[in-house]
Amino acid sequence: MASADLREELICSICLSIYTDPVTLSCGHNFCRVCIDCVLDTQEGSGVYSCAECREEFKHRPALRKNTVLCNIAERVLSTQPEQDETGIFCTYCIHSPVPAVKSCLLCEASMCENHLRVHSKSEEHVLSDPTTALHNRKCPIHKKILEYYCTEDSALICVSCRLDQEHWRHQVDSLDEASKKKKEKLRKVLEDLTSKREEAEKRFQSLQERRREVQENAAGERERVTALFRDIRRQLEDLEARVMSEISRQEQEASFSVSDLIKQLEVKKDELSMKMRHIEELCNVTDPVTVLQEPDRGDLCDTEEGDNGDRERHDKQIHDVGDLDVGLMSETLHKLSDIIAGVNICFYMQKPTDILLDVNTAANDVNIPSDLKTASWSHKNQNRPETSERFQENQVLSTRSFSSGRHYWEMDTKDSKSWRIGMCYPSIERRGKQLHIGNNTKSWGFRKYHNHYSVRHDCKDIKLVHNISCDRVRIYLDYEAGQLSFYELCDPIRHLHTFTGVFTEPLHAVISVWQGSVKIAQ
Repeated sequence: MASADLREELICSICLSIYTDPVTLSCGHNFCRVCIDCVLDTQEGSGVYSCAECREEFKHRPALRKNTVLCNIAERVLSTQPEQDETGIFCTYCIHSPVPAVKSCLLCEASMCENHLRVHSKSEEHVLSDPTTALHNRKCPIHKKILEYYCTEDSALICVSCRLDQEHWRHQVDSLDEASKKKKEKLRKVLEDLTSKREEAEKRFQSLQERRREVQENAAGERERVTALFRDIRRQLEDLEARVMSEISRQEQEASFSVSDLIKQLEVKKDELSMKMRHIEELCNVTDPVTVLQEPDRGDLCDTEEGDNGDRERHDKQIHDVGDLDVGLMSETLHKLSDIIAGVNICFYMQKPTDILLDVNTAANDVNIPSDLKTASWSHKNQNRPETSERFQENQVLSTRSFSSGRHYWEMDTKDSKSWRIGMCYPSIERRGKQLHIGNNTKSWGFRKYHNHYSVRHDCKDIKLVHNISCDRVRIYLDYEAGQLSFYELCDPIRHLHTFTGVFTEPLHAVISVWQGSVKIAQ
């Protein structure tokens, strides 16, 4: 009996099952967290909350405090009878041992087994349903009667007495079955819509997965290609280095041999001169004049100055003939570098900047265009150009050249302006009104600076750039077929700012808007 009494103390009065994650209200009563949350949710519209046990009212939704001790006791009891307590609903009247219930009485708020169902009242007031733990939710909280109707205007379950109340008596009401049927139809439509969206999301997911695989495969292919290219470049450079070093060594050896021969000749010459000098010194030391004079004159003992000059000229010519290393020949060998660079150009298209000029015929009269057609400067002085359908009303100018295919890039220098827009547009862009400026329409894409804030703009929608821009030089890159227009900050290293993607339907012109100072197309 003690076990049965303990079990009764662990039953939630809402679901009539042992507590799951029990919480306590300020009035002291305990409930499963999910159960009391559901009750409080239904009371939310009324503005007053009450305890499902003692009906104590609260002005604000009561805080739920976890009852740790009760939670531990409930878990221990459940661990002793896991199958019986977890598999279904049990008879309320079988207190000594749990017996599965076959029906629940909404009036009695009790569940019954086969035996207790036989002796249960057969009165129409006692409405039987399949076994349920939510018996409390089946009765009107005001009149304590069984909920039989659904008020469509208030979206509320009501009893017979509620239907007669002034609050509901003029409202459209349905039976529970009818209301349930209508709601199920709505839910099925919602389910169909969600299923369709889920399928669409799944398709997009698969598409993105496939795109990611393509990007990864392309990146892997590019890595392999770059690795192979640089491996080949290193091999060619090493071969070229070996050839140049070999040529330097050959010329060094050749020059060394020539110098060695000259050195040997000079050593012989030095020995001969030394012998002559010793002989002359010996004669100079002889005291007998007869002996000195009897020594025959030898022309080879005293070379004439003319002979010395001849030797000197021959020596200078020999030194000159040895010469320096043949740098020209080495330079010719190093020209192989240009072939290596050409090979890189073949493997990777080394694009050069596109030459861009500004079209004065489109320039607004507050924009000054110098003769080089590379700079757009804001001017307070009217330029007095003739008004035409091509000319912008204010601040803006197009390039003379348009692009309808291929890849192109150019660079802009913005350091002399504090307020500008640069980008590309269709030639059909408006030339008057608010939509003429870059990004204020569907026909232009731009990057702009305004009050030291940077953003990209298209169709009147701004995307702010969160990182700081530290460089005044901007690169604009167009890939027409790919439908991509990109902006880069030319810092070190180059930083990608934003890429617009879409399908271009007209040729594209470069376009500049300037409000202060000047913006230049970099040379």
